[in-house]
Amino acid sequence: MGDLTPEDKKGIGNLDDPGLPFNYSEREYGTVPIDETRARFQWASEVAYKNVHRIVARGYDTTELMEEGYGMTDVLFVDFQARIASVEEDQMLNYVMIMALEDGLSAPAAVSRLVAQSKTFLTQACGASVHAFGHAYGAYSAFGNRLLDELAAGRENGLDIDAIAQGIVDDNLGDESLGVSDLMLNDPAAQRMIERAKKLGVAGDYVELMTAIVEKAKAASDTPIDIDMLGAMGAVMMDLGFTAEATWAILAITRSFAAGAHFIEEIERAEYRRLGQVLTPPEMYDGPPDRPVPPLAERDTHAKLALSTNLDEWAKGEEERKSVWGSGYSIHEEIEDPSKKTGIKTVGKKL
Repeated sequence: MGDLTPEDKKGIGNLDDPGLPFNYSEREYGTVPIDETRARFQWASEVAYKNVHRIVARGYDTTELMEEGYGMTDVLFVDFQARIASVEEDQMLNYVMIMALEDGLSAPAAVSRLVAQSKTFLTQACGASVHAFGHAYGAYSAFGNRLLDELAAGRENGLDIDAIAQGIVDDNLGDESLGVSDLMLNDPAAQRMIERAKKLGVAGDYVELMTAIVEKAKAASDTPIDIDMLGAMGAVMMDLGFTAEATWAILAITRSFAAGAHFIEEIERAEYRRLGQVLTPPEMYDGPPDRPVPPLAERDTHAKLALSTNLDEWAKGEEERKSVWGSGYSIHEEIEDPSKKTGIKTVGKKL
């Protein structure tokens, strides 16, 4: 830290106050000695390493993979599963990712466009878009971990696929992460994906279980339902050997490609918006009509307490507050702890 003298160190705030239980100016500068009893902190990874000559993923030189003719989806199998996939598996992953890449002016695309209007970086817009993948929109982790746990538990108890599927439907019918809903009654894309997996010979236990879940859910539902893209993509990805978490990562980032295109189009077709620039006409407002602000001296005359003196007043007040949009009184469900929703029981590595 240099050769500071005691005189150099004095004169800052109250550090020389005689009431202090120590002489601050005589305290040493620098840091603690290096701990020689343990290895220096550093990342350790079996996924990949890089030097000035090459990048190596799971033991494969990525330049050699490309020169040999392997593609992006091949390297995803290498990175997440440490293996070379079959041609049929690679074709299926391409199919899934293409179907996941673009979804029109959906919530993630809209988020990307909104962020773009504030003149920010494309990567920030894509990041915000990925954050729009909630447990309803893209619940791959919740979906996959349920199938994983229920299939393992069912087999341990000697149950067949039909019985396992029935148990899942009994406990989760109507859940947004079941993979069965009314979203795709007129769109055969999810069904085509399942059929494609079967044709390529890569459909396995999870597609079989998902197919059974669909049939059990249809029988139990009072309204028409069928497999949706969450169910189709989630089951196929797990049969390809990807975990629920890997599936979520791959498909969320796949969608960020489209988010980038929407970002670029937004800034090419529209002007940036600055703070305070956006105005809203009264036609877009449906709250209380314009009213004068009461004089502060008359505050008590206009004030209305939130406290209730009896149960009837409380019930009436609750109902009145539900009509105040944006207050939170009309929200009828809480967001669950994500670690519980995804099926993850603990966080971190057990030692």
